[in-house]
Amino acid sequence: MKSYIFYYLAIVSVFSVNSFGQQSKIISADKSYDRFAYIDAIKVYQRVAEKGYKSEDLFKKLGNSYYFNSNYEAAAKWYGELFAMKAAVEPEYYYRYAQSLKSSGQLDEAIKLMAEFNDKFKEDNRAKLYIENVNYLEQIKANSGRYKIEDAGINSKYSDYSTSVLNNKIYFASARDTGNFSKRKHKWTGEYFTNLYIADVDSVKVEKFKTVLNSKFHEAAAVFTKDGKTVYFTRNNYVNGKRGKDEKKNTLVKIYKASLENGNWRNITALPFNSDNYSTAHPALSPDEKTLYFASDMPGTLGQSDIYKVSINNGGYGTPVNLGKPINTEGRETFPFITNENEIYFASDGHPGLGGLDVFVAKVENDGSVSSIYNVGNDINSPKDDFAYSIDPVSRKGYFSSNKEGGKGSDDIYKFLETKKLKCIQELNGIITDAETGVILPQTKITLFENETLKSTTISDFAGAYSFPVECGTTYNVRAEKTDYTTKEANIYIGKLTGKTSLPIALDNSKCKVTIGDDLGKCFGIKNIYFDLDKANIRTEAAIDLEKILEVLRDNPTMKIDIRSHTDSRQTKFYNEALSDRRANATIKWLVNNGIDVSRLIGRGYGESQLLNGCVDGVKCTEEQHQINRRSEFIITAL
Repeated sequence: MKSYIFYYLAIVSVFSVNSFGQQSKIISADKSYDRFAYIDAIKVYQRVAEKGYKSEDLFKKLGNSYYFNSNYEAAAKWYGELFAMKAAVEPEYYYRYAQSLKSSGQLDEAIKLMAEFNDKFKEDNRAKLYIENVNYLEQIKANSGRYKIEDAGINSKYSDYSTSVLNNKIYFASARDTGNFSKRKHKWTGEYFTNLYIADVDSVKVEKFKTVLNSKFHEAAAVFTKDGKTVYFTRNNYVNGKRGKDEKKNTLVKIYKASLENGNWRNITALPFNSDNYSTAHPALSPDEKTLYFASDMPGTLGQSDIYKVSINNGGYGTPVNLGKPINTEGRETFPFITNENEIYFASDGHPGLGGLDVFVAKVENDGSVSSIYNVGNDINSPKDDFAYSIDPVSRKGYFSSNKEGGKGSDDIYKFLETKKLKCIQELNGIITDAETGVILPQTKITLFENETLKSTTISDFAGAYSFPVECGTTYNVRAEKTDYTTKEANIYIGKLTGKTSLPIALDNSKCKVTIGDDLGKCFGIKNIYFDLDKANIRTEAAIDLEKILEVLRDNPTMKIDIRSHTDSRQTKFYNEALSDRRANATIKWLVNNGIDVSRLIGRGYGESQLLNGCVDGVKCTEEQHQINRRSEFIITAL
């Protein structure tokens, strides 16, 4: 895809500059570059570079000029020159270089660069996605083989893309005929401006959409309401013969709305959340027509462009909402399409794909969040740009656009039949056992949670086995509960390939087997009864642990214990002895106040007299080493 990814429909004006020498040529090219006139910039930059001139800025801009025109082979060449200089470049160049390498077939080199990208920029969401999906090529392969694809029959030698179907007619954008004598070329791509065209479905006869919707600048990505009386479309910032410009004098793109009255399109108006200083584009309506989805780089965008939604309220509009992570990344997310099956299709170069833009599908949850993102496979996707996917959920027929090899023009429209829905089936299973003996534990209650939401509950069978049907690409929390055993929880991530995921769980017996001389606190993992600094007041977290001791004493009315409190070596010997003694007495008092006869309890403080390591006065120790010595013991003296 050339310029139609998103806001790259900007109209620019470039002035020629007389130049002498390489530096003056670069200054001239920089002016073109700054105004998005990449074709003009490339001509100068490349001549200078091929004469041996080298600089980081030159290679960045030359690589970008090709990248933004989807010439990934050339972009990879000049990004390669940039990296050969061993420059400390921004994360975007690692990612663009890796994408360019993938798109030009240099997969091994791209994988190496992505690993380096992750090492250097771990907080970049694209790096995280790469690590979480290291086997993404296997996942893409598993999602493939589900389509019958053919040329849509309406393509030209120019750019054709972005379809919408209404009443058995297909509407799309094309650069094929933007005037005869006064054809207007776009400085970004060197191609003509696009207008809206129309054809009957399954027909090769194409006509220009002869309405006022088409102007002398760009129009694209039209979507109609079901009754055909309202259209939303993308156009350069141009209405009523006036062209709007941003602070740099560039004309970006906006989403417009028009209404059909007596067979004519009227009332062309820009939507209220548009701006001269950022772009909105590629509108898509929800099935109930109450929500408009679109792409934008407005303030708050995570990457180069994000997907947003805005509510439609009786002709008015709410405040645009960024769909956020995980759907949006630091890269480009664009061309949304929503189905009545709570699915959103979109194009992205930020999620792991085959190169350039790939088409992805995700689930739209009831709360509006997005989950379970999948690459739709290599039938649709290629190393180039694949985008503008739409599908009829009933017939499973649809269209997408691509600039992949073998097409007629720079972008082409393809039609498809989805022969098998993308469905990843996973089973989560495991065996519940005793952690100490390995004995299987039937009749264990197993509960499945997703994001703290209860999803399902089951009981392990006679063989200690359990299973749940689960969603691929999702993280779950599993809780196992059984009488006389300590409840245990575990997290598990379900992969994105059909299959089974095993999560065995071993439970600790909560009924400790103790005898005289044992520390009852060790049965419950009680290392220390916590008090406020330099005080002997029982804190809330201390009371929670003491409840465990209290329950055992109630269940064993003849048991007696010796409560021993220890400190570390900090403070003086006498201070520590007095403090630990007060704490031991406070513990005894708490148990007595909760019903334990005082005759069953003895205790004292040992201060720093029984250190478990060498952290004595004068020895430098870490906080963790001192913590070992600060402990509480509950020694059984009688049963």
